[in-house]
Amino acid sequence: MKYPVLTNPRDAPQSAPADPRQVKNGAGGYAFELDRWARLDRLLILGSDAPTYYASARDLTKENCDNLTACFALNPTRTAATIAAVSEDGRAPKNDPAIFALAVGANHADPHARSAALAAVPRVCRTASHLFAFVNAATGLGRGWGRGLKRAVAAWYAAKSVDALALQGVKYRSRYGFDHARLIRLSHPNPADGAGEDKAERDVLYRWLANGSVPDESRLPAIVRAHLEAMAASPRKRLVKLIQAHRLPWEALPTWANADPAVWRAMLPHLGATALLRNLGNMTRVGALPPLSAAEAAAVDRLSDAAALKKARVHPLSVLLAQAVYRSGRGVQGKGTWEPSGRVTAALDGAFRAAFDAVEPTGKRFLIGLDVSGSMGWSLAGTAITCREAAAALAIVTAATEPACHVVGFTGANGTRWRLGSPGVAPLPAVNASASVAAAVQAVTDLPFGPTDCALPMLYALEQRLAVDVFVVLTDNETWCGAVHPAEALRRYRRATGIDAKLAVVGLTSTGFSIADPKDPGMLDLVGFDTATPTVLSRFAAGAF
Repeated sequence: MKYPVLTNPRDAPQSAPADPRQVKNGAGGYAFELDRWARLDRLLILGSDAPTYYASARDLTKENCDNLTACFALNPTRTAATIAAVSEDGRAPKNDPAIFALAVGANHADPHARSAALAAVPRVCRTASHLFAFVNAATGLGRGWGRGLKRAVAAWYAAKSVDALALQGVKYRSRYGFDHARLIRLSHPNPADGAGEDKAERDVLYRWLANGSVPDESRLPAIVRAHLEAMAASPRKRLVKLIQAHRLPWEALPTWANADPAVWRAMLPHLGATALLRNLGNMTRVGALPPLSAAEAAAVDRLSDAAALKKARVHPLSVLLAQAVYRSGRGVQGKGTWEPSGRVTAALDGAFRAAFDAVEPTGKRFLIGLDVSGSMGWSLAGTAITCREAAAALAIVTAATEPACHVVGFTGANGTRWRLGSPGVAPLPAVNASASVAAAVQAVTDLPFGPTDCALPMLYALEQRLAVDVFVVLTDNETWCGAVHPAEALRRYRRATGIDAKLAVVGLTSTGFSIADPKDPGMLDLVGFDTATPTVLSRFAAGAF
């Protein structure tokens, strides 16, 4: 009799709901809806300003904005604190989503939400570039220059020491149509509000930022005077001395200096970690990092300093993208070519792993399933790498930590039969603990695309009689073609093997659903490229929660 099978929710295919809590995903399958706070985390870490395979950037941002507005209405303090914590801890590849989230809060109908968002501005907007972006977003969403915004901007200027503010003034002079002159004139910061410093010094700096000049430049901070001298067509030797004496950033220099290898070598010891990553190709192109040189060794040393990378909030995705561009030997826009340094490429590989939180191995048996279906061939958050390539890079982080680890790729059983393994799933031996990031990415680049069945890793383990303690599935959660839901596949595995296996789902898009059942304590939804993910995954696998 087929009637029990036809009516039992556990036997429902992924194209139909197996649980009333499930919602339709972008592919037409059904998955569990994320709660508001989990979706907020996805927005803050992955952003929504780039399309996914199934959703436009506009639709994705509208959904996330509605959720964000609801979070501010439910608990303004928690929402603002979450935004600030993700930003301060460097958990996200970009600070833009956190800045945008504060701008949404600053425009909220609830005055408590507006106050909470504006109070968090100094924590999230740590640089002048961040501040310009926030003001641009807040005013773009409709907020006028009321007292709240004026106080928040004035407080940002007052919170910086004179020297710190002077650096911001020469490094970030304007962004998004805003500059210091405009913000100071609109917010009217009081020089007397700067704690513990000479009011006269701050007043002179404010006047220079607002007007571009002061009667007596000798009263300006040293870095401002050095910047002004550098911009006044200083000879090369003098420019190098100014850089070394005052730690001038590249943004404070004339444009021609960007093509001078001596200038880059002078900046190398104090160049910001993020700026170093972004400029490795240019530095190599202009000859600032010749093979076996002291400059090349210095760059490698800085890329190998895990503590410094953490302190600078260097995100692993930033390293991954920098490595992809540097290894290609060509700029993203096709401007400029170079011969990549093998030492620098290897250092970037180590920097990627070091950018994640270090964790102790759990001793559990892991099966990592990489979704390499058609939708995972889409760009990750608008970057130069695909979601499937990002998944492979993330997999080696866990593989390098856990000795017992088996990695497979999967699409759907109705897709192309792969050369290795059963239809829709195959082992990926090239993605292992000792693999370079480049080798891991290459291992999935040329795999055949197909439909998506996120139940396959569990069904594969059951078919192959593998003893697995923890399944880790890296996916966009757009599952739709399987005969059984992933959560049910895990439960079948548990019943058949007697192993109380767990499922950790690492989401790679900011959509609002997950294949993990939120009511099952043995299932957990995580955000891809959250720097805290390895630690949370380790604690989850070890049974800490």
